[in-house]
Amino acid sequence: MTRLSIVHRTGYRYNDVVTLSYNEARMTPLTDAQQVVLESSLKVYPQNVAMSTYRDYWGTRVNAFDMQAQHDVLEVTATSTVEVHRAETPAGGAAVVEWEALRSFEIQDQFSDWLSQTPLSHTGDEVQELVHAAAGGLDPNASALALFEWMRGEMDYVPGFTGVHTSAEEAWQERKGVCQDLAHLAIGGLRGLGIPARYVSGYIHPRSSAAIGEKVAGQSHAWVEWWDGQWRSWDPTNHKPAGDFHVSVARGRDYRDVPPLKGILSGGGGSALNVQVEITRLA
Repeated sequence: MTRLSIVHRTGYRYNDVVTLSYNEARMTPLTDAQQVVLESSLKVYPQNVAMSTYRDYWGTRVNAFDMQAQHDVLEVTATSTVEVHRAETPAGGAAVVEWEALRSFEIQDQFSDWLSQTPLSHTGDEVQELVHAAAGGLDPNASALALFEWMRGEMDYVPGFTGVHTSAEEAWQERKGVCQDLAHLAIGGLRGLGIPARYVSGYIHPRSSAAIGEKVAGQSHAWVEWWDGQWRSWDPTNHKPAGDFHVSVARGRDYRDVPPLKGILSGGGGSALNVQVEITRLA
């Protein structure tokens, strides 16, 4: 178990005046069976905003706000304290379903959102052939683990080669990407095998050796959950299941369902973006 304090600041400085904007922030961690949000807040500057909160289709908490006064900066600060207690079971066991059950109408219908490829998870034919070669003849759980092991030898974590609109196929062509790209590639491979898979966005404390009370530069992060009789997690960037230093914020089909901050605006003339994440281990 860990208790983590997270401060996530996102700031835009516009080249010209923005006359009005509508924004959605997905920056508040989830409360579920593996973590509990003890406290959270979201502050916006300038402060003259009308804000509402709702849960989207995927269960993510969304803070929606509009600004109808002229402004040339936008700053959003999300602060939360989360207690994480994950009990991961990455290996096989009695809960693992067989392919026959996974391909049944009932399962296909129940998990239809997590089985269809999206433009970002589409991998192309080459990856699907390689994935089936690596995972063929295995049960669903072993197939997923074989896929992750295959990816470990094929993709390098290298920032700067991709962006938020890069697809899994495009990242594969470079053989490089960041956590978002590795998650999309893993999801595309899992769905290609017929295994339900979803994208998870959140935070990761990058240094487990940090002292309690020590602030560190944290990271927004992405990983994968897949279903083979129960939901399991895998972080393809760090080659392991999500643990007590991972904090989930949102789940969706791909990144487009879970961006931390998005909006529409009038004016602006371009902007400079600054993002900072600070994480402190409290226990």
